Amino acid sequence: MNKRCKIFIIIFFSLASLIAQDVPVEVTKVATSAANWLKIETGTRAIGMGGSQVASGRGVTAVPYNPACLAYLDQSETFFSKSYFIAGISHNTLAYGTRLGSTDYFGLHLFFLDSGPIGETTEMEPDGTGRDYHVYDLALRLTYSKILTDRLRIGGTVKYIREQIYNTYMQTFALDIGSNFDTGIYGFILGMSISNFGPDVQFHGEGLNTAADDLSPSGTLNKVTQKFALPLMIRLGIQNDILGSKSAFLKSDLHRLTFSIDGINSIDYSVFGAAGLEYSWSEIAFLRLGTHMGHDTAGISSGFGVAYGGFSVDFAYVNYGILDETLQFGITLEF
Repeated sequence: MNKRCKIFIIIFFSLASLIAQDVPVEVTKVATSAANWLKIETGTRAIGMGGSQVASGRGVTAVPYNPACLAYLDQSETFFSKSYFIAGISHNTLAYGTRLGSTDYFGLHLFFLDSGPIGETTEMEPDGTGRDYHVYDLALRLTYSKILTDRLRIGGTVKYIREQIYNTYMQTFALDIGSNFDTGIYGFILGMSISNFGPDVQFHGEGLNTAADDLSPSGTLNKVTQKFALPLMIRLGIQNDILGSKSAFLKSDLHRLTFSIDGINSIDYSVFGAAGLEYSWSEIAFLRLGTHMGHDTAGISSGFGVAYGGFSVDFAYVNYGILDETLQFGITLEF
């Protein structure tokens, strides 16, 4: 390992430790942060592998997990996915990544979530007004990644975040950073990332106005909501090709079996894990299996895909227990 690699790894772990120290144990609880939809798994391959992508992610679909994974692109790539999530919620992803040179990469990643219609109720009409509203969530990511050495990739993302509930909204900017390091030890690859590093947020908008003719010259009072932190997440994972042309264990030019496992620490949740397998036949047909460890709802996930001539179609399934099952399909084009 050269000197630059060692310095980078020391700096990364030091930064992760400092951030973790600022998150006391007593606040690592559910519903103590805003924009929790940022933790929803995206990318059809990722979902099929249980979300274990910080080390095994490849290309633009892995940007939400680790921006350094963008630096695995061989050529330009576009990706679109549609997910049928729980409780009538749906979310879509549109992404593009490309090489800027021999070692530099750039990507755009758009995530959009729609709650579906929600019946409006008021104090005067608790049974409903007959009108519907929607909750819309959006994250637009701009990512730059770079190959520093033949074994180390790094990346960073600046993202615009917006959440709108009827006529109130929240918006802010946040940062993600990550690295991907080939250890050189039996083919193991180490991935690390920090996501959603940004300021505390609060809601604004007309929906917070209350009629108060006797208290305000304008006839309204503007409510001020409490500020909440974004769901800061630290991921650490490993990946290995147990079987394949690059495997240190079982060599095969036709078959590949990749194993990955991630540990995830979130500001508003206890530490949990994700593990996944991907089998590939000739890099044309793919089968995937994943699981979530220590998660309160997500369980087994699975998926499959077909790729040919730079075009691929993938499907994924996740069982969220009492919250129902979810499906996603994705299309990738390399050119």
